[in-house]
Amino acid sequence: MDIALATPLLGGLTPQAFMRRHWQKKPLLVRGAYPGGTPPIARAELFELAARDDVQSRLIVHADAGWKLAHGPFARRALPSLKQPCWTLLVQGVDTQLDSAHRLLSNFRFVPDARLDDLMISYASDGGGVGPHVDSYDVFLLQLHGQRRWRVGRCPNPRFQAGLPLKILERFEAQHDWLLEPGDMLYLPPGWGHDGVAVGECVTASIGFRAAARDEVAHQVLQRLLDAAEPDEAAPPRLYRDPDQVAVAQPGRIPAALQAFAADAVARAVADRAGLDCGLGEWLSEPVAGVSFEPVDVELDVLTVDAVQLDRRTRMLYDDRFVFINGESFRAGGRDATLMRRLADQRRLLAHDMSRLSADARELLGDWAAAGWLHPLPLDGDFE
Repeated sequence: MDIALATPLLGGLTPQAFMRRHWQKKPLLVRGAYPGGTPPIARAELFELAARDDVQSRLIVHADAGWKLAHGPFARRALPSLKQPCWTLLVQGVDTQLDSAHRLLSNFRFVPDARLDDLMISYASDGGGVGPHVDSYDVFLLQLHGQRRWRVGRCPNPRFQAGLPLKILERFEAQHDWLLEPGDMLYLPPGWGHDGVAVGECVTASIGFRAAARDEVAHQVLQRLLDAAEPDEAAPPRLYRDPDQVAVAQPGRIPAALQAFAADAVARAVADRAGLDCGLGEWLSEPVAGVSFEPVDVELDVLTVDAVQLDRRTRMLYDDRFVFINGESFRAGGRDATLMRRLADQRRLLAHDMSRLSADARELLGDWAAAGWLHPLPLDGDFE
């Protein structure tokens, strides 16, 4: 992707200009962002996905009695009639299920993959929606079929209605009121309240981004750092010693020296920056919930194929020292690192590049192919 090239997807802005002017700053309405684009999935296929137990789905119904929320899977008979108004079906992670949806999501890779979450598709009958709400993450809302009216406004101090299964804003004042047609798109930064209501039958794609809380990041990274820690068998463990400990009249009190020993042990652990970076990369590259790979009974000789391409479900990232793929980390340097980073960025590697890999790196690609993480692809194949 040429981030310096203007694109209709962003209303004639370059990705560079969009990130500078709008990302986490202010909304952007784009008319004709996806001109002539067809939905990556038909209604019947979306309903079939919602019936699977390995796909996350939700059903939201708004009636006179209030709001109702149910979690899938949903058999087709469990969904309301298409003629019934005011209901919405939300299906997560459609990009991991369909190549067409994955290609659509790939249009947004001007944002780091580490931040990109998934492509959710919602089907709504007339009047359907999820109520006025606010997200803690950035989102692109792409209209695929039918019309949806969006009311949008700042929401600096959100408060939610009590006793509801959804986080619906107690007070919402819209500053903008837009009717989106097929191909139109709305970008919203975190903290902007929005209320989308279907006008007739409606299909909307939601491109969401990860926004982990600091405490969650710390927990995930430290857990992996501790799991990966291996004792140094060449040196005996440093045990706590207290030769100067005096007799105590309050035996229940934890000694200050023991507290200092524990604080020093933790500080030494988190001082391992390479270990922290490795834990972060492994966590960020883990496949989304519900995703699994089927091993392939095939031996990949990378010197005899035209190209390899990452599976649509595969997450691959890198930093200055490591390459991460589907929750695993590999130290890489030199030419191998350059080419593995190219695979992560382009999600494919051509024969010319594969021939320049070391024997160990080529063997690694073969292992990934056997695990179903990537696939051989002929030069005339349909690259994502």
